[in-house]
Amino acid sequence: MTHRAQLEVATRGRGTHDITGEVQRAVAASGVREGLATVFVHHTSASVVICENADPSVRRDLDAFFARLVPDGDRLFTHTAEGPDDMPSHVRSILTQSSLGVPVSEGRCDLGTWQGIYLYEHRTTPHRRRVTVVVVG
Repeated sequence: MTHRAQLEVATRGRGTHDITGEVQRAVAASGVREGLATVFVHHTSASVVICENADPSVRRDLDAFFARLVPDGDRLFTHTAEGPDDMPSHVRSILTQSSLGVPVSEGRCDLGTWQGIYLYEHRTTPHRRRVTVVVVG
């Protein structure tokens, strides 16, 4: 059995946006009890990550780390067509991931106690991002 769901995520700009609930609802709607959910973001300047969901400082620290690792406006980059955060956003998405595989058990994503699924927006301005969830079981 295969089930496909489309999510649209409105971001507020750079940072993590919790999509765990939406992904869990897509998995539940699939009717799959045991299997695998693939979560895929259709953009080159956003990514999907599994991160701690209890302490927001973890996600703030992640943002601080990326700001140091791949700063906006770095003169190294020539691809700046959409502004100083353009190429850094592409690098950040490549360093994270465009898809996740999450086991499904008892009709739910089998996440750890402190894990959540996040869309990670790498651009500084708000965007609407398309995420596909495919559940196989």
